[in-house]
Amino acid sequence: MNRSFLSRCATGAVLCGLASLAIGQPAAEPPGSAIGKVVGSAAAGSAKKFDRVSSISKGVELLLAMQENNTDPANAVKSEWPYEGVYRVNNEVPIGYRIGGTAIAATTLIDAPDYDKDPARQAAVARAIDFVCTQAAHPLMSIDEYNAGYDVRGWGYSYGLHFLCRVQAANAVPADKKAMIEKAASFFLDGVERTQIPEVGGWNYARPTGKDRVANPSTFMTAPTLQALYEAKKLGMNVNPETVKKALDFLESARGPAGSFTYAGKTSRADGEPVPSNAARMAACETALYLAGRSDLQRVRAGVDTFIVHWEWLNKRRAQPGTHVAPYNIAPYYFYYGHRYAAQAVELLPKSERAEYRRRLNELLASVQLENGSWNDRVFPRTANFGTAFALEALMAPETPAPATWTVAGK
Repeated sequence: MNRSFLSRCATGAVLCGLASLAIGQPAAEPPGSAIGKVVGSAAAGSAKKFDRVSSISKGVELLLAMQENNTDPANAVKSEWPYEGVYRVNNEVPIGYRIGGTAIAATTLIDAPDYDKDPARQAAVARAIDFVCTQAAHPLMSIDEYNAGYDVRGWGYSYGLHFLCRVQAANAVPADKKAMIEKAASFFLDGVERTQIPEVGGWNYARPTGKDRVANPSTFMTAPTLQALYEAKKLGMNVNPETVKKALDFLESARGPAGSFTYAGKTSRADGEPVPSNAARMAACETALYLAGRSDLQRVRAGVDTFIVHWEWLNKRRAQPGTHVAPYNIAPYYFYYGHRYAAQAVELLPKSERAEYRRRLNELLASVQLENGSWNDRVFPRTANFGTAFALEALMAPETPAPATWTVAGK
């Protein structure tokens, strides 16, 4: 494997000094954007020093304030954090994005420090549980009958399952919601398994219009979906091992000789895709493989190195209009996804290496934090819920529970 620049360097001070050569200053915010001004980090010359603990506390406060109600305008109960992208169904944010976004934000509230001592967070998560579980019955979340065009159910199935597993693993299940949670988690697991792309394996975050049309599986969708399945198995749910095997086989087939992963489908060119094009998904993919015994720490480390070295290319697309833009076809919505999974990957590395990697990632997050303490990688103001949640998960990675692993029976 062609190791990335940072993985050819020693860790510690040498890594830090050499890595800094590859990091550029944050790109300018798009004219007229409503998302707010970037604060910047102390390293970048800001007068305000970044504080991880206070940033986590402020982020939690902001997430609580961002919870909203879109289900029943006559009802004042705020129960969701919809992820907002360019796609609409009947001029509304699709239900898959709403469930997925809510699951991500609510998971972060559980993961933040002292959840068991915070009634406001507990109440917000209880409302989110109600939303995620009841909206599983939404017609456009149906596993069998979906024929509404562009298909984004997968985010709801995958992150909905992950959230409900996290609720149970954290012993955060309200007494009156146990049966509802178990029923919805089973539904989401069924949705994941039955929407796996035939033959190739894996999942795509979107399916083209038409009931019988399928897309190539997407690597950046497949990696977190696999982690959701690992968590489900850890809780004792009946996860089909063949589903996991096919998805892992797909991820391995999507890795090119330089270690980069294709955006969708198997590697079709001898050299794979350019490494900067997948800087935000390489760590996520290698982590999903590593947790199942299908990768190694050298590759996981290279995924983190790649993210840091090529971060500037990702940052150029942060909070910009459009989706996949040349030269590397990077869309803005990979940005905080990349931070979240790079930070998770760091915690798999040897203990002696983690502090320096954590410092580098925290410095990058500090450089793009917005004035009000949130993070947002889209041009839509309300998508700060997603950006803030994933940024907090990155900051909290040293303290959050280790991800579940996958083992095959008898091995």
